[in-house]
Amino acid sequence: MKLARYGPRNAPKTPCILDQDDAPRNASSLVDDFGPNSLSPDLITKLQSVDPMTLPLMDVSDMRLAPPISQPKNIWCIGLNYSDHAAEAGMDIPQEPILFNKSSGTFCGPNDDILFSPKMTKLDWEVELGIVIGKPALNISKSEAMDHVAGFVLVNDLSERAWQLERSGQWVKGKSFPNFCPTGPFLITPDAVGDVQSLGMWLDVNGQRMQTGNTGTMIFDVETIVSYMSEFTRLEPGDLICTGTPPGVGAGMDPQTWLQVGDQVSLGIDGLGEQSQTVVAL
Repeated sequence: MKLARYGPRNAPKTPCILDQDDAPRNASSLVDDFGPNSLSPDLITKLQSVDPMTLPLMDVSDMRLAPPISQPKNIWCIGLNYSDHAAEAGMDIPQEPILFNKSSGTFCGPNDDILFSPKMTKLDWEVELGIVIGKPALNISKSEAMDHVAGFVLVNDLSERAWQLERSGQWVKGKSFPNFCPTGPFLITPDAVGDVQSLGMWLDVNGQRMQTGNTGTMIFDVETIVSYMSEFTRLEPGDLICTGTPPGVGAGMDPQTWLQVGDQVSLGIDGLGEQSQTVVAL
């Protein structure tokens, strides 16, 4: 099952189930919205029991595609989680997942603009698999992890590398500018995604392929990440976990390459859809 939402910023969104042709069907008769206040195993079961073709077809030709869930309480990230990306960065394989936060204010739609501040000098891209939590998780085992996952999303974990790596403090500083977390186009439930540890990934800048990877090279898989994080914090419904990126980021190139105003970024993951953004000046 695929879930999507449509509507302008700072206004109510229309929750949709995508039918067999990926056409959006209005699900507002079943739930007010998809997000922290509604996501649960019971909701997923309820939505899966409905034939999307019985729901009203929506004309979304002039509507903004919103993130597939409403504002999460927490956005978590896993750093250096692809073996080929670690090699690109010249860094050792982590012995445990590297955890950091991204401000929830970064959350935006999959095709919303990337905002460029005049104080930025090293704006970088990262195609990532996102995990959306659907059931509270605290001190759970790996075998229990998938019971707490509502689904998966495509994420662009944008980073200002100078702020992240060259200014004192934590990585969160370079990860938390508004619109630094385009999410969507839809959430896909685990039963529909197939093998989540074998998904092709890609990202283009101005039509040039920059990143090509596969979730199969993740150092810590989805079950490990969810279980591990639950040792240190209570994961809540709607929480988004960005799980790391494959090689091909601007910081890893020779010479290093950074996003500029006017650049076009496109990215995708097998089964999770595609995104497209334009870098715009504030």
